Amino acid sequence: MLEIIDLHKSFNEKEILHGVSFHVKPGEIFGFIGHNGAGKTTTLRCAVGILDFDSGQIKINGVDILKDPISAKSLTAYLPDNPDLYENLSGIQYLNFIANVFQIDSATKTARIEELSKEFEMYDYLGDQIKSYSHGMKQKIALISAFIHQPKLLVLDEPFVGLDPKAAYLMKERLKQLCSNGGSVCFSSHVLEVVENLCDEIAIIKSGNIIRNGKTSEILAEGESLEKFFLEIE
Repeated sequence: MLEIIDLHKSFNEKEILHGVSFHVKPGEIFGFIGHNGAGKTTTLRCAVGILDFDSGQIKINGVDILKDPISAKSLTAYLPDNPDLYENLSGIQYLNFIANVFQIDSATKTARIEELSKEFEMYDYLGDQIKSYSHGMKQKIALISAFIHQPKLLVLDEPFVGLDPKAAYLMKERLKQLCSNGGSVCFSSHVLEVVENLCDEIAIIKSGNIIRNGKTSEILAEGESLEKFFLEIE
């Protein structure tokens, strides 16, 4: 579903990513971990077409993101660690805007917004301006907007930050549901316990290089926990 092949990226002539490669398969939840500054966010932003890159190839469901960016992005939803929302809009205006971008028909749009907003306990607040929301409420609206067009690939950067336990549980169930329908999830997180329990495969990045990539079960077989394994390789 997501193929990143020999990805190189530089800022101000300093190379940040040194040939990053990994493959997120259909139906898979993929964890991407590493310390701050290791290159996680840069990789994910390149993967969804926000950042240009120097060389390499990125494909989403077989579509090259440089050759056909619109088709590739139409299959994708991206949730950054600190989403920039249009805060002068109400929640319902923002969700309608996102649904219209993805050309969702009116009946489907209404049904999905109602279902998701009730599930994440935001339905009663959709008429309020986003700037009045707490951090957790903004995160929920961003999550709803990510799920609304039922993407084939969902890319998340630190998605559990700011969520209460119930919302975090609901999100994990939604991720599993997306994958059971043939979609894929790739997310970065510092919450190693969640990565360990949720992800089918893991890639560990250090200083712009992938130093470990494989099935979670195989990586865990090398240590007592992902946290212990992660600390030992640093």
